[in-house]
Amino acid sequence: MNHYEVLYIINDTIEEAAKQAIIDRFSTMVTENGGVVTKIEPWGRKRLAYPIRFMNEGYYVLMTFDAESEFPAELERNLRIASENVLRYMVSRIPEAGEVVEEEEAPAVSEEAAE
Repeated sequence: MNHYEVLYIINDTIEEAAKQAIIDRFSTMVTENGGVVTKIEPWGRKRLAYPIRFMNEGYYVLMTFDAESEFPAELERNLRIASENVLRYMVSRIPEAGEVVEEEEAPAVSEEAAE
């Protein structure tokens, strides 16, 4: 199992019960697919860096979980389906302690393009 975290922004104009239902829906999805939810951190209402769908604030939620490598694609698919209430999301894999993470190399710039 791999360690992952997902940060998603919920539409802040919906009721608190609806926000909690969305949070429960995605945490339940993790456990139903054989994963383990490690931690759910509702960050609450925060100002967005830029307006999304004419909204300036959103309700941020950070969830860390352990799951098989195929699950994040399914989670992203469901987050996309819930796009009416989920404004943005990002799923990231958390490297294990001691694991070497290779960075992508930037493409080489020729001397002609640099001038």
